[in-house]
Amino acid sequence: MPDARTILVTGAASGIGRDLVGVLADAGHRVIATDRDLATLQEAAPDWPGVQVRALDVTDPLAWEAAVAAARQRFGGLDVLVNVAGVLTPGWAHEIPEGAVDAHIDVNLKGVVHGTRAAIGAMLERGRGHIVNVASLAALAPVSGLALYAATKYAVRAYSLSVAQELRGRGIAVTVVCPDAVQTPMLDVQRGVEAAELTFSGPRVLTPRDVSEAIVRALDERPLEVWLPPFRGWMARLADLAPRSARLLDPLLRWQGRRKQRG
Repeated sequence: MPDARTILVTGAASGIGRDLVGVLADAGHRVIATDRDLATLQEAAPDWPGVQVRALDVTDPLAWEAAVAAARQRFGGLDVLVNVAGVLTPGWAHEIPEGAVDAHIDVNLKGVVHGTRAAIGAMLERGRGHIVNVASLAALAPVSGLALYAATKYAVRAYSLSVAQELRGRGIAVTVVCPDAVQTPMLDVQRGVEAAELTFSGPRVLTPRDVSEAIVRALDERPLEVWLPPFRGWMARLADLAPRSARLLDPLLRWQGRRKQRG
């Protein structure tokens, strides 16, 4: 395929990453599916003809350098990096265990930073590329009960927008994708958790395919940001601009989320 790209996807063992790998492979792209859970990746490999699977701990900068070097050696370069890998531990801020604090910062934030740095180095040599960082609507507005997750996703969005400014005119686009709740294992751990009621306050839960299709469109359109769904993104931004309004809406949204969470 003339416009086939070499694309590295993190967090490919489940959820959005797993679905995205299949979509990209079906479209004829050269895909490198990565995750720290190599065994699960290998189980999925028969469904992904031609896809290279590779263990990758996104918190390890040396592992990132090796992954990007392998892409350059096998495919001649890296066209697209999609940072999907993430973790979420729901709970009130004072109840989150120390290990979860480190995991959120190491995976959600530092993993994106390490990957972006490694990819930019390879892309600058060719004068082209695209980095897609998956954040969350929690990157757009305060989310009580998910304060730590929101903090890291806010940071991912800020980092992505800042790097996009740095790379203007150098042929490399940066897109940050901010989806609402998605039906993944990350959502499952929030069911029945009081602190996570806001997660379920939207009109519907997105599917991994909803996000995959948005990412595929972004590869051609190269937008700075993608909000899914857009109207929820605007609501979140308004809440961010006026934090007191978010406090007023919080009880209503929690009531809506509680009904759906337990329904």
